[in-house]
Amino acid sequence: MTWTLSTVVAEVFYCIIGLIFILTGVKALKDKDCGNRIFTAAFWFILAATFIAGPYLPKWITGLCVVLMACLTAIGKVVQSKSDVPSQKETRAAADKFGYPVFLPALMLALSAVVVATFFTSLGANNAIGVSAAIALVIALILFRPKAKYIVKDGTRMMDNVGTAGILPQVLAALGSLFTAAGVGEVISGGVSAIIPSGSHFLATAVYCIAMALFTMIMGNGFAAFSVITVGIGIPFLIAQGADPVVVGAMGLTAGYCGTLMTPMAANFNIMPAALLETKNKYAIIFSQIPVALVMLAIHIVLMYILAF
Repeated sequence: MTWTLSTVVAEVFYCIIGLIFILTGVKALKDKDCGNRIFTAAFWFILAATFIAGPYLPKWITGLCVVLMACLTAIGKVVQSKSDVPSQKETRAAADKFGYPVFLPALMLALSAVVVATFFTSLGANNAIGVSAAIALVIALILFRPKAKYIVKDGTRMMDNVGTAGILPQVLAALGSLFTAAGVGEVISGGVSAIIPSGSHFLATAVYCIAMALFTMIMGNGFAAFSVITVGIGIPFLIAQGADPVVVGAMGLTAGYCGTLMTPMAANFNIMPAALLETKNKYAIIFSQIPVALVMLAIHIVLMYILAF
């Protein structure tokens, strides 16, 4: 690995994330009532090792770690441990005390991420969210003056609430690259050619947008779906037939985002917010987004057809 400012900062954030995983595992070990505390802790410790020592481990060991984590998850041995959760009365009192300023750290996180990614390019765009999270944390500490232990306590509680779904973005991004390298796009292209009549631009547009949404639902990531579906459908059936590649590319990706709204595989968008909000149904956010997503997908098909040809 070539060490630059960007990679050094990234490694710092990876190590911090790894420490959160370790503390989540320790939290499970301390819970005497957690029936699978050993296996649960093992999952988090293995995951922490891949984040902290990843650059120094042989690739086959990292792969073995991924397989072990998948096995622990598949057999249901990774469970949520007991958390010290504030009562509804305490939550209500805190909300009444601080009011709308509770939203300032979240707003500053988004704003500072854009500023860092735009003006501090030496840090790397991928590090912008980490830097902005640190800024948001400092603002929260200044505004609300909580005890320092709550940084760790609530951080591990959130990670525990999200559970194994928290690593889906990394796993699915890798799966997207694997699918592309394996030639899945070519297989899809062969199947679609039997469905779409030659010269049917509208049908090709509809199939492309719907396939982007469906494959994003499977992959949980629009970027992972984009490379596979664009190679298999977008290029041969739209761009090669005269469609504007800029329109196809831009609207194809956002058509995939319609699928993001409808899948639990997009854990960081749908499952994590449900865990943070502690909704009774972890799919409540998805159910509320489905009607909007379907309308947006239909609009995408029409707009792409009109603007691309």
